[in-house]
Amino acid sequence: MIVVTGANGKLGRKVVEELLKRVPAGDIGVSVRDVNTAQDLKERGVRVRQGHFDDSESLLHAFEEASQVLMISSHSLGEVAVRQHQTAIDSAKKAGVRRLLYTSQMFSSATSNFPPMDVHAATEEMLKSSGMAFTSLRNGFYAASAIMWMGDALKTGELIAPEDGPVAWTTHSDLAEATAVILTEQSYDGMTPNLTASQAIDMDRIASIASKVLDRPIRRIVVSDDEYRSHLMSRGLPETMVGMLTGMFQASRQGDFSQTNPALEKLIGRSPMNFADFLKDSLSR
Repeated sequence: MIVVTGANGKLGRKVVEELLKRVPAGDIGVSVRDVNTAQDLKERGVRVRQGHFDDSESLLHAFEEASQVLMISSHSLGEVAVRQHQTAIDSAKKAGVRRLLYTSQMFSSATSNFPPMDVHAATEEMLKSSGMAFTSLRNGFYAASAIMWMGDALKTGELIAPEDGPVAWTTHSDLAEATAVILTEQSYDGMTPNLTASQAIDMDRIASIASKVLDRPIRRIVVSDDEYRSHLMSRGLPETMVGMLTGMFQASRQGDFSQTNPALEKLIGRSPMNFADFLKDSLSR
């Protein structure tokens, strides 16, 4: 059985849908915080159990009879996320899981300015020391995040953000399909290559693409990190979110997210979705 944690999230639900195209529903299980939100999966034959990264007993139950578990990284940051991931790893090992897959990110590093990166790096070290077979999915930066980083640009016509660098924006859909392939057809030991789109683009390019998609000008305005931080604080964003948003631009300037790799294209058998098509699709919903 393949068990997917966080199966109600953007990536987790798409992975389950891709798995349903490849294996019988009875061979798929999901671990979710609220089983009532996954009743549609249960009705389709998927095993639905409650599981929470802060509750090892619930995870043991959710992971029962699983040969592989896909651990979607926690939405928490810092020590909380690391502790939760350790609980999930320990629970998977205790449950007899053969292979644990983890959704990491390209340039997982303890030295990155982007806060989630140190969680990914710490989790990969825990996986290495667990004694379990594991695969760390080095996912490209989620394209859905670009919409958030664009702020109010789609309404105001001004994309206000600090100096940045190219990012290999990659869609949840493409990554979900690749993950399903890895779970069912082609396993990786340890770290995967970077699973990215074919092109890395910066905010200037995003503004240009958005202008064409919307058929009206989107102007890129560069501000300092401090100005950007003050702008975010004035909007009432919590300090942790402000730090994450600002840190992303600092990390991109250093080239943390600029590398592309053909591995994703090989896994899904086609070119990954480009940013222009992603933006068109997002705006049409």
